[in-house]
Amino acid sequence: MGERIIKIRTLNPHITCKICHGYLIDATTVTECLHTFCKSCVVKHLEEENTCPDPDCQLVIHQSHPLNYINFDRTMQDMVYKLVPELEENEINREREFYRVRGLPYPKEIPLDNAKVREEDTKEKGVESDYHRFDEQVNISLECMANDHLKSLKRKYIRVSSQATVTQIKKFIAKYVCDGMEKYKDVDILCNNELLGKDHTLKFVYVTRWRFQNPPLRLQYRPSIEL
Repeated sequence: MGERIIKIRTLNPHITCKICHGYLIDATTVTECLHTFCKSCVVKHLEEENTCPDPDCQLVIHQSHPLNYINFDRTMQDMVYKLVPELEENEINREREFYRVRGLPYPKEIPLDNAKVREEDTKEKGVESDYHRFDEQVNISLECMANDHLKSLKRKYIRVSSQATVTQIKKFIAKYVCDGMEKYKDVDILCNNELLGKDHTLKFVYVTRWRFQNPPLRLQYRPSIEL
């Protein structure tokens, strides 16, 4: 029995964004209904609306903070890049041109330096073992907002994978300022004085909270405030 050939157009409904109708770029999924869109498309939509952009869904994601309920979908994005020839290369070229015309450094070409988080800082029981060594990297600074309750980090500037989540940064902070990584829930992370969702990746935070600003990405931490 020969191999079955499937034409790409038969898969298009599953790998295209229902907002821009193009192939998914930085595929981002709404956690409440699992519909997926381009990150830039869904972020722009949720800055004005609180419902799922899918016209057949329209679920209210969250009354006041819908951006906290979307996540980067690595599996979907890898699938799209494998199915659509040259899409990834074209997107990288577009990103490079975007930064060039604005006189900004292209993040994927910033060389490694001594400020990156070392493996031994995170290689403990209960911490994810995938260090994303070859991911795009992002430089961040971590500033304490409440010196009377939490001590400042000795190493304020660090470098990590852009796919690291806010929860992983909270664990890093908790290890050094709360005397135990298990106390990470006692720490809030903010950017531009806005509380960040625990599942946000740093790339998502960079794009939605730090657009057109020079690196490093500046994050603040404080004792958790129960809502």
